[in-house]
Amino acid sequence: MRQLRIDMAQINTTVGDFAGNTQKIIKAIDEAKSMGVDLLTFPELAVCGYPPEDLLLKPKFIAENIEALGRVREGSAGLAVVVGFVDAAEDIYNAAAVIYDGSLVDVYRKIYLPNYGVFDENRYFRAGSECPVYVINGVRTGVNICEDIWFEAGPATAQAYAGAEVIVNISASPYHSGKGDYRERMLATRAADNVALVVHCNLVGGQDELVFDGNSMALDEQGRLLARGKQFEEDLVVVDLDVEAVLRSRLRDSRLRKEAPLPGSKEWKTTRKEVSQERSAVARPPLRKSRPTKRNGLEEVYNALVLGTHDYIWKNGFDKVVIGLSGGIDSSLVAVIAVDALEPSNVVGVSMPSRYSSAGSTSDAELLAQNIGIRLISIPIETPFQAYLDALAEPFTGTGPNVAEENIQARIRGNLLMALSNKFGWLVLTTGNKSEMATGYATLYGDMAGGFAVIKDVTKTMVYQLARYRNSIAGQDLIPSCVIAKPPSAELRTDQVDTDSLPTYDVLDPVLMAYVEEDKSVEQIVAMGFDEAVVEQVARLVDRSEYKRRQAPPGIKITTKAFGRDRRLPITNRFKGW
Repeated sequence: MRQLRIDMAQINTTVGDFAGNTQKIIKAIDEAKSMGVDLLTFPELAVCGYPPEDLLLKPKFIAENIEALGRVREGSAGLAVVVGFVDAAEDIYNAAAVIYDGSLVDVYRKIYLPNYGVFDENRYFRAGSECPVYVINGVRTGVNICEDIWFEAGPATAQAYAGAEVIVNISASPYHSGKGDYRERMLATRAADNVALVVHCNLVGGQDELVFDGNSMALDEQGRLLARGKQFEEDLVVVDLDVEAVLRSRLRDSRLRKEAPLPGSKEWKTTRKEVSQERSAVARPPLRKSRPTKRNGLEEVYNALVLGTHDYIWKNGFDKVVIGLSGGIDSSLVAVIAVDALEPSNVVGVSMPSRYSSAGSTSDAELLAQNIGIRLISIPIETPFQAYLDALAEPFTGTGPNVAEENIQARIRGNLLMALSNKFGWLVLTTGNKSEMATGYATLYGDMAGGFAVIKDVTKTMVYQLARYRNSIAGQDLIPSCVIAKPPSAELRTDQVDTDSLPTYDVLDPVLMAYVEEDKSVEQIVAMGFDEAVVEQVARLVDRSEYKRRQAPPGIKITTKAFGRDRRLPITNRFKGW
């Protein structure tokens, strides 16, 4: 039986960490050799990290990436390796190096360069134009990169028509809720349509606002799952591919015997290149029979938030974080995520009660800190708040209290947190959610002040769901039940609740999803059954708050359209959807 033992090394790389990334790659190569692997695959741009963005405009970055690839090549004796890097010739390319036994055999250049959502690859790279098929251990193998396999008439099809029995796709496919299922269906379709084994090696880890979920996959020629990598963890996934089964299936399926594949693929040059001859049967270590359980729903989102938080903090050189604990649901969830990402000793909570803070809020913050084992500092803000009021008494003469006095309190708290950050080197985690960021229900230089916004892309209704989920897996109320039960309030004036300014969150969040994520008009949302006045209010708040969101810290993307890289609107514009 013809087999190819392949290893998908889903590693957690850091952009620009050539030494660290190379060390991970070479370590995986050594482990693959011990398993008798024929072909070892790494994610897209594994050598330099993904996405490198405007670092690609720096010649030194490109040169160090090429030098690092040389170190990988030198350490690869004894097997074939496919690893992502930046190729530099007359231009730069998002590329895959095909290496065998210490030699660079060939380079595949990515053909489809995504330029939507969080992607800007057309800004940097030239597209490739060839779809070679490599003979690796006697097996005809097509290699392509990420977006290339998402197209029905793409390089994978061209390579299958050129005889490829195995399609290897190295990828940096970022996470959002539900993406894993969609990706798996797409890969299964490519495998079945091309009657080929498909191997998809995906990046894992957090990089600024993006989280990569790993979840690498191998599928047989009928689209059935053979192996899966762990989600949100590094993993080496080794699988024996039954190449003989591809031949049997193709003998019964005449589609690939026809002359032309799908339209457009004739433009790409398809060649066959020898990498390694089929080697005689050798004894290999047996493979462990395991397939990680796929996470779904709230568990998947929660793990993405934990990984994104951990990697942003660790990769940017911080050891500890500080969080303003109000006793509310948002700050409580952020604190628990931080503890899961960093351990309790590296998380500091700060309670900053004012004249409007309820006794329950202070005690709720204390109870949460006790439940999760973090240090809690108490800094009342009454003295600085009164000092501000005294200083502003003359210019404020003749006016009544309004949002100005409310926001002074939020800005005092932001100043205190930033002072602790400056003094001790702690990173401030902000606690605003997507519903607040969308509507501008947040204070610039106040509760928006900080280094990283953990739940920036999490709606308020999902905040509650995640809190209940975390309590359920803990088997206790880490987040106190009283925090979950009480009406949400900023507590910046007497008897204030969020619904004084906003619709109830069970109404607000679906409207936001339709307006922000689905780009529906006010008229279309009203036709869905929502009150017209409410929809117009929400649309007005969203449109008027763009300037605030531009000044918000980065946060983890978990939806199809996050504020920031995903959604780019001009601050100055006169188009009003409402």
